[in-house]
Amino acid sequence: MKVKNGFNLRTICGEYIIVAEGKENIDFSNIISMNESSAYLWEKIHDKEFTNDDLAQLLTDEYEVDYDTALTDAKALTTQWINAGLVDEE
Repeated sequence: MKVKNGFNLRTICGEYIIVAEGKENIDFSNIISMNESSAYLWEKIHDKEFTNDDLAQLLTDEYEVDYDTALTDAKALTTQWINAGLVDEE
């Protein structure tokens, strides 16, 4: 998977928000907010190809969570990102 071009994480009034930038995203009308852990993951994978396993490993490295829980959470998060049009499954 890979984040589509033009989607960037910004902090606005203490909230993590995905902002669509560039002509290719001119019709993007969603506001995507993220919690601290999803923003952490976004920053780590923004310009890289990644898998759910990669995200799970990042979560276990940063937070006190077991791998199975982290993998379940990573799968749920990537599904949300795909459905929102932020990520290509490749």
